[in-house]
Amino acid sequence: MCRIARLFFLQRLKGRMSGDARDFNNIETRAVIKFFSLQGKVPKEINAILTETLGEHAPSYATIKSWVAQFKRDDFSTCDASGPGRPKTVTIQEIIDQIHELILEDRRISAKSIAEQLGISREQVGSIIHEDLNMWKLSAKWVLKCLNADQKRQWCQSFEQILEFFRRDPNDFLSRLLTMDETWLYYYDPETKQQSMEWQHSSSPHPKKFRVQKSAGKVLASIFWDKDSILLIDYLPKGQTINAEYYSSLLVQLKDILKEKCRRKVTKGVLFLHDNASAHWALATQKKLAYLGFQCLDHPPYSPDLAPLDYHLFPGLKKKLKGHHFSSDAEVIAAAETWFDGQPSEFFFSGFQKLE
Repeated sequence: MCRIARLFFLQRLKGRMSGDARDFNNIETRAVIKFFSLQGKVPKEINAILTETLGEHAPSYATIKSWVAQFKRDDFSTCDASGPGRPKTVTIQEIIDQIHELILEDRRISAKSIAEQLGISREQVGSIIHEDLNMWKLSAKWVLKCLNADQKRQWCQSFEQILEFFRRDPNDFLSRLLTMDETWLYYYDPETKQQSMEWQHSSSPHPKKFRVQKSAGKVLASIFWDKDSILLIDYLPKGQTINAEYYSSLLVQLKDILKEKCRRKVTKGVLFLHDNASAHWALATQKKLAYLGFQCLDHPPYSPDLAPLDYHLFPGLKKKLKGHHFSSDAEVIAAAETWFDGQPSEFFFSGFQKLE
């Protein structure tokens, strides 16, 4: 009787396949495997029977073996197991809102974590974040100092003071303005990665650049300049430091140079802009500035964008000196002054214009 039932089942199976093989779906095939497994047949026997009957449409031996093992564990379901991580294919407003809430709760949450929590694909999360929410993950920008409310207020007051001078008469402001700052000139300052760029064929190996520290040998340069040119450069002698007394002596030299080269600036009154280094704002320095008739503009802490030398003059100078080896103070000083002499007057004037 069992033999007759088996033959009848195979005839039905062949008849089903003689029509359209696509009508025989995976669940029906698993039901056949389940039937033969309950009869006690091993996977090899079931594979031989299905291959003879279904030909190229028969399931693989590994698939048959897997399902037989499942049936032996008393799990007789022939349906696919529901997967919690299966991606949802439809973007709905509810999912968009859920993603938005998760991001607002934790701005640093990863797209992978969102996908795992909501049970959707990583690609769909990225699409929703960029296209629907118009959001991008950006790294924080390094700044010099986290300012408190008082410091921010001081910034605004100082900037408004300088803008007031400028707006009153831009030409008069620029003609009276004089600024200074200090910088280190190194015997050797490694070149940047951008400076080391060179043309290569597509098959050429990538050039390598080893990390090198700045040399210990260096010279401190104090530079005073206006909209037309460099007025005074002082190189600090070895073994000395810039204090109020030393800085005051530089201011006296500057006043003498102004009397000789820019008497009109002295007559109209010098607007002097320097940073808040201790030697610059010492009591002795302030008295000397008042005696010389210099009107100081306020320069609040941590504001390099108020220093034309920092944002205009020094970057070009440092770029020129990078990658060159100097053996003495005289050599690095000569290289710096050669670069200064090569700059047109428009270069200095543009640096002052950027201050606005």
